[in-house]
Amino acid sequence: MNKAELIDVLTEKLGSDRRTATAAVEHIVDAIVRAVHDGKSVTITGFGVFEKRRRAARVARNPRTGETVKVKPTSVPAFRPGQSFKNIIAGTQKLPASGPAVKRGAAAAAKKTAAAKKAAKKTTAAAKKTTHGGDQVDRGE
Repeated sequence: MNKAELIDVLTEKLGSDRRTATAAVEHIVDAIVRAVHDGKSVTITGFGVFEKRRRAARVARNPRTGETVKVKPTSVPAFRPGQSFKNIIAGTQKLPASGPAVKRGAAAAAKKTAAAKKAAKKTTAAAKKTTHGGDQVDRGE
């Protein structure tokens, strides 16, 4: 998918005109580029992180002549995919038929806390079953 195709998909999803979708894509890309240029990382929860990585100075070899060349330190853009994005691509998480492919941070966090509460209830129930009046513990002997 190229930029024009992304704009077409966004136009359809938003139900707006192409000019608005184009402006949205342009502003998002501009904001990411400016933040990474300034050394900040841009985190989109569930999708990934855009960041600036520094490459140290090194000695390289010209493959044509074999001569050694000093390479100056530089910075390069980098992207680290988020866990939800990786799971969807790997096939361990289903891609929803409609709606956002990656849930927002609050929704995902609520799901995690609900699962954690459920697990906590199970462990306390198990702990109650193993104790018999006072200090005695059933050790399964």
